[in-house]
Amino acid sequence: MAAPHPPRTDSWWRDAVIYQIYPRSFADGDGDGTGDLAGARARLSHLAELGVDAVWFTPWYASPMVDGGYDVADYRAVDPAFGTLQEAEKLIAQAAEMGIRVIVDIVPNHVSDQHAWFRAALEAGPGSPERELFHFRPGRGADGEVPPNDWPSQFAGPTWTRVPDGEWYLHLFTPEQPDLNWAHPAVRREHEDILRFWFERGVAGVRIDSAALLVKDPALADFTEGVDPHPYIDQDGLHDVYRSWRRIADEYGAVFVGEVWLPDAERFARYLRPDELHTAFNFTFLTCPWDAGRLRRAIDDTLAEHAPVGAPATWVLCNHDVTRTVTRYGREDTAFDFATKAFGTPTDLERGTRRARAAALLTLALPGSVYLYQGEELGLPEAEVPLDRIQDPMHFRSGGTDPGRDGCRIPLPWEADAPHAGFGPGAEPWLPQPEGWAGYAVDRQSRDPDSMLSLYRTALALRRAEPGFGDGPLTWLPAPADVLAFTRPADLLCVVNLSAAPVDLPPHDRVLLASGPLTADGGLPGDTAVWLRTE
Repeated sequence: MAAPHPPRTDSWWRDAVIYQIYPRSFADGDGDGTGDLAGARARLSHLAELGVDAVWFTPWYASPMVDGGYDVADYRAVDPAFGTLQEAEKLIAQAAEMGIRVIVDIVPNHVSDQHAWFRAALEAGPGSPERELFHFRPGRGADGEVPPNDWPSQFAGPTWTRVPDGEWYLHLFTPEQPDLNWAHPAVRREHEDILRFWFERGVAGVRIDSAALLVKDPALADFTEGVDPHPYIDQDGLHDVYRSWRRIADEYGAVFVGEVWLPDAERFARYLRPDELHTAFNFTFLTCPWDAGRLRRAIDDTLAEHAPVGAPATWVLCNHDVTRTVTRYGREDTAFDFATKAFGTPTDLERGTRRARAAALLTLALPGSVYLYQGEELGLPEAEVPLDRIQDPMHFRSGGTDPGRDGCRIPLPWEADAPHAGFGPGAEPWLPQPEGWAGYAVDRQSRDPDSMLSLYRTALALRRAEPGFGDGPLTWLPAPADVLAFTRPADLLCVVNLSAAPVDLPPHDRVLLASGPLTADGGLPGDTAVWLRTE
């Protein structure tokens, strides 16, 4: 087992490297084909050897799993597929012993239709106090047959479902995920109690799912494109919610990271004021194509929007919803957009891998914190899941045109020569591993000094050893049009060549790490990054 590294203290979250675990696909401990907390505990040594500061688990709560656990039936119980509450407590404690903090996922916008509150609301009927916890409304039209409004869904399909007594209920996602009414004090009290429940069990922070969607226009007015305020995104009442949450987090020394998709930089920054969220995900960088000019603008814009509130930026290349980096960077269109996902998109994986290695060094050299999605450290590509094995509701609600998100959720390969590449000891994994998956296994990459895993381990060790790569200033250097070059404190330089031809490196005294071999004369090849030191 890897030796524990000293945990970061105080404002550790400002420049932490945080590893995201999608539990169903990380490691299977009981052999039923689904990843679980026992499997995660058994693989904590991998995270310690990798050198991460914290791990974020996507929802492990009791759930029918209609939307991969984001349809929560009980926030205080662990789903039996993943284990027990006691298993979660053991994991939190064991990770802490290894210097790794645990962040859990809270889904406050909606619950499962199997949640006790929603079952009671259906039984109680129109006008009942139970229905006030959700958004139940009569329909429009002569017989109430038309939904109460025309709001667009976050997934494809309708946002209202009619129940047998004639009323409709709101769900911005699937019908199995009814939205909560955040104007009701009981909803706020419940979530404050949920936060305390997990903080008291030792979690270091909370990631807030769909953080900008909770509060709705009380009139439920129809949606008009381009008219502000939006009826259910970024409503002003959200800030009162997060101020109350922040007071609770401060009692425990815990932190928040919000999933906040907003195009308005000023309104985005409001969520990061000192009395609200600590950090929020940076989707501008995540969706940006492999283009030097656009990446530089994304970096500059991100740093600029965080500066007025003194919050650190976050950087991420991929997550459980997004096409994997190796695949995306190997395509003609290297940006990410849910609307453009399609089956059969041609991909050059060799080129994509080269760019993903360079992007890893770029990301880890930027000021702020970094989120690393499971399998990115292995260079895993996106898999095209057979149609009869797809489980993601995004695919079905699109009428079968969207391949969904399962392709980035394939169970991880741990041991090249073990059944199912070492994911678990028994049943076939819940999503099929494609041919050649074992070639990416952790044990095989651990023996290869040139592997993606070795690159990440070395980069994270250097980042930890070099405080200049943490939170702090960034200064751009003059560079050719397709090259990014900047300095960090302590005489550290990062250069990324996004062109096809080699370029000369700026003056330096030492090469700390390169994403690929330099040229014979010391130049930087295309799609390659390097960390340098000047003394």
